[in-house]
This record gives sequence, structure tokens and C-alpha cells, in this order.
Amino acid sequence: MDISVVVPLYNEEESLPELLAWIDRVMQANSFSYEVVLVDDGSNDTSWTVIEDLQTKYSSVKGIKFRRNYGKSAALFSGFEIVKGDVVITMDADLQDSPDEIPELYRMIKEEDFDLVSGWKQKRYDPISKTIPSKFFNRTARAMSGIKLHDFNCGLKAYKKKVVKSVEVYGEMHRYIPILAKEAGFVKITEKVVQHQERKYGVTKFGLSRFINGFLDLLSISFISKFGKKPMHFFGLLGTLMFLVGFFASAWIGAQKLYSMSLGEIAPRVTNSPYFFIALTTMIIGTQLFLTGFIAELVSRSSSERNTYQIEKEI
Repeated sequence: MDISVVVPLYNEEESLPELLAWIDRVMQANSFSYEVVLVDDGSNDTSWTVIEDLQTKYSSVKGIKFRRNYGKSAALFSGFEIVKGDVVITMDADLQDSPDEIPELYRMIKEEDFDLVSGWKQKRYDPISKTIPSKFFNRTARAMSGIKLHDFNCGLKAYKKKVVKSVEVYGEMHRYIPILAKEAGFVKITEKVVQHQERKYGVTKFGLSRFINGFLDLLSISFISKFGKKPMHFFGLLGTLMFLVGFFASAWIGAQKLYSMSLGEIAPRVTNSPYFFIALTTMIIGTQLFLTGFIAELVSRSSSERNTYQIEKEI
């Protein structure tokens, strides 16, 4: 099979028939063999009934229905598990992503051998309340990941099948799949300017909270990718530095006390100095961080995924 299209959706009953007709028209025009995986993320409208009707009209349609709303990441992950196409395309169900982009995305994967091609909505029809935070997070993601993409959160992306089979998407990580792919060893990542449509039906399903969650997830994925298998390198180093700072500060305070006594002066008690307690607290925190790293290292080494790896080729 040439292409698998994964479409996560939530309350998109009006747009689904038009979207499927558009996808089918593009696929037929380019003689692609394809499947469309529609993942209903706990919709409370008639989206699932529409999917059932579409399945009788298009043999290429597959449907997954969640019992409740789990989020876009869970929807994508469940879709990735069952895809069979050589190239996997993801797009939103709200008609803001154009299926006309599919042939070129497919060509870039197959002919130019990219692992992942991300869409870039250079001209957007979203309100400023979405575009400004989006630019901030994209700039932050570029700086932290080293991946030169302008639009990490664009729903229109193309992947080699082995990419989506190798990454685990959870939480709000769907916007950072390029980072997950890079950490899995798929470094041939690029972007393509894509057409952005104005929303035709319904309302946006994302609020301000997604930007807060997105930033926290970026910190999480950056930390896990660097220290997930070697937590002692982070906690141990930080703990050791803090302990040494506290130790030398305490030693300096004690040395001052002894020096004053050697001169016959009446020196105040060490415990009368607030710096003594600051130094002591720093030593305690440093010890706790070191022990945290030690325990995390034990947990990591006992994990069943401690030595997971994937073989690209074998002779």
C-alpha cells in the first residue's frame, strides 16, 4: 500500500464527508493505493455514525472510536499502530489541511528519502491569540532541539512507516513528534510550505491551556531525551556541585572563627551567622539530589527498556 492517512478528530461530523471525498479525489487522480484511518477521540456528536456511513461508501476507510476524549496524541498513536502504508500522512479533520499537498509530501518521502516532512503554514488564518504563542513555542522548540522547523505543531506531516512505528506519542507530545523521531535516530527531517485553509465548520478544540502544557512537555521531552537513560549525570552532578559549595562555605565560616580566636578576639558563634544555615541547607539539598540520581539510576538500570535499540540493516 502506498499511503496511510491518519486523521484524529473530535466533533467533526460536518467536515468528514467533504474531507473524505477530497482525499479520495486526490488519491484516484494520482493512482495511489491508500487507506484512511479515522480516530474518533470521544466525540459527543454524530461523528462516529458519519464514519460508519463513510466506511460503506469508501472501502479504504478504517475507524477507531475512543470511549472518552484522550487527546490528539493518543489518537495518533492508536492510528500509527494499525497503518500499513509505506508513507504515513497525518492531517486534521477540520479541512484546514489540504489533501492536495499529499502527492508532493509522498514524493519527498519516496524520492528524496526524507524520514519526516513537516508542513509549514507560512500564511495562517488563525487569530492572533494562537499565532503569537505558536511563534514563541516554535522558536523555543528549535533552540532546544536543534531541528530547523518553523511549525512543529502543524497537523499535516508525512512519515516513513518505520518512523511512526518507532516513536511513542503520549500526553501532548504530538506537536513534538519531530523531536521524538530525531531521538529515535531519524535525522532526515525537513519541512514544506503548505496551504492553510480557514475553518469551515465548527470551532477550534484547543484553548490557552495547550500552550502551557506544550511548554511543559517540551521541557519534559528535552530532559528525558538527554538524561532518561543516565539520570545520575544530571542529579549527581548538580548534587555534587551544591554539596561542595555548601561544604566550602561552611569551612570558610569555621576558618574565620578559628582565625579570630587565634588573635584572642571574642568571635561570635558560628550558629549566629545566617550564612552557616544557608551553607548547611545547600549541603543537605546537594546530598538529596545525589541520592535522587542514585535511586533513579537503579530504577533506570532495572527497566526492561534499558538497552532497547533498532537495527537499520543486517547482513
